[in-house]
Amino acid sequence: MRVQIDHDGHKLVAESYALSFPADRPFVYISGPDGSRIAELFVLSGVHPLHGRDDTVSIEPWQVSQEPDLVEFRLRAKSSAWDAKTYSFRCTPRGFTYEVEVEGSGSLAEVDYFGGYYSGQLRWGSGFFWSGQLFLLGFNPEPNAREVNYFAPASCSTINLAGVPLPGRDDWFFTPPPFCFAFQAPEGWLGMGIEARPGENSFVEARYNGQDAGFYLSLFYEGHKPVEGRYRLPGIGFYFAPNEYQVLVAHVDSLRTMGAVPPAAAMAAAGPRWWQEPLFCGWGAQCALAHRVDGKAPDYARQPLYEEFLQTLEAHGLRPGTVVIDDKWQLNYGQNLADPDKWPDLPGFVAAQHTAGRKVLLWLKAWDPEGVPAAECITNAGGLPIAVDPTNPAFEAHLRSSVRHMLSPEGYDADGFKIDFTARIPSGPGIRLHGELWGLELMKRYLGIIHGEAKAVKPEALIIAHTTHPYLADVVDMIRLNDINVDRNVLAAMTHRARVARIACPEALIDADNWPIRDLATWREYVRLQPALGVPSLYYTSHIDRTQEPLEAEDYRLLQEVWTEYRVQLAPTASAPEGTAGEPLESSSA
Repeated sequence: MRVQIDHDGHKLVAESYALSFPADRPFVYISGPDGSRIAELFVLSGVHPLHGRDDTVSIEPWQVSQEPDLVEFRLRAKSSAWDAKTYSFRCTPRGFTYEVEVEGSGSLAEVDYFGGYYSGQLRWGSGFFWSGQLFLLGFNPEPNAREVNYFAPASCSTINLAGVPLPGRDDWFFTPPPFCFAFQAPEGWLGMGIEARPGENSFVEARYNGQDAGFYLSLFYEGHKPVEGRYRLPGIGFYFAPNEYQVLVAHVDSLRTMGAVPPAAAMAAAGPRWWQEPLFCGWGAQCALAHRVDGKAPDYARQPLYEEFLQTLEAHGLRPGTVVIDDKWQLNYGQNLADPDKWPDLPGFVAAQHTAGRKVLLWLKAWDPEGVPAAECITNAGGLPIAVDPTNPAFEAHLRSSVRHMLSPEGYDADGFKIDFTARIPSGPGIRLHGELWGLELMKRYLGIIHGEAKAVKPEALIIAHTTHPYLADVVDMIRLNDINVDRNVLAAMTHRARVARIACPEALIDADNWPIRDLATWREYVRLQPALGVPSLYYTSHIDRTQEPLEAEDYRLLQEVWTEYRVQLAPTASAPEGTAGEPLESSSA
């Protein structure tokens, strides 16, 4: 790397990029290796506490320090909301990281990276300043209901934890994916990723705000991150790569290198063979029944029906390795005790599946406070319980006890969990909880309790969730690709999801999912694709729910062929599961 200093300012020339620091304005210009301008970063990012807006009122000259393969540019500033702020660019040959440090006290509302109020230089006036961009195209890895991952640089795009199938909030399929946007430049792609240290992932959303030739990024803390003294905010890593997916690879590699996420775990790769066995989840069959009688699908999570589902598959030569009992087997979502009317003998059902060589997972609805005392819940300002509170010691004790009961031989003796509805994580100002965790940190605490207790009871318990961020890689064993958007290109959409999941959590297995589906023809296409994406997952036994098309003999043969070929290709492991009469499961496949 080479640093040049003259009357016009500073310039750094690196292997993959160049940065210019003009002397007459608080901007930094990014150029590609060919010298073409990519972006003009407004340096004085706004860090807004709840008690006021952050206006930068004066700045000092740039300070430069150099080490082998590292050059750092630092700028001190005064603020209307903080005692002081420091901005820095830490540059290496192949990329750089932008950081902000504040001094003072307050609770963070939001941070506007590369955008902010500035009143300290009369030449440029005052008010809110944007960064400049010459991007050709933007890329957001988060799946959404439209399955649109590319956006115009003059528009907006968000990556978040929360979501529901409503306008503006329909990106709940991954909770979350990596917080990284990618942008096509004349020469390759530029990535901007949130690089938070462990314990500092206290935000719920990252947003790209664009306009014609301008942009800035926002992180939303919603008033739930207290600052006292000196605090360094999550950095923004800049990566240069040949395509958008390689940008994600660079982002995840950077997080691992800096120790921001757990190191690659060996448990999933060396886990028991049954983790990779084809899954049968009863939800689609429940929905098919509900469609036929105009009922509600959760009403059909019943022991006799699940026994019938499995008998139907057996009759057609199909033996899934794992069965998932879906919504709503439990009396209430918050306590996870079996509904005796639906499941008169859940331990007996599980024991029968074990005898048949199958494992059993129980579906859990994350965050739902049904049946949980309000004192153990997260509440809004009006006192309404909106979620269970994993920071509350009383609820944590009850959750751990519930996990032990569901997995232990003295309880239901199940083999793990499919965790759903993680997108219902609390979000918003004025929300009250026992501790101070928020955002991704709150998600990790919740999943960590379930995962940790499950492994203490059964070390080979399988935990499935759609939490596709590397920070959560040590609290989940399998990433579920989540529900299918039936009016989109199913194969392309699920291939994208699997690609992101594999980049974000390469040590985790992938549940290919199978519901809902447009029609029988599309179902057949997706069945063929599933083994290329991850673990095959079957949701239907006799009919496609939306169309009521019956599965034909050829469809059962298709499943037999796909599952047989998939099982043959599975790498043998030292811990193959027990099958019927002690035989390995693969010998009993159709």
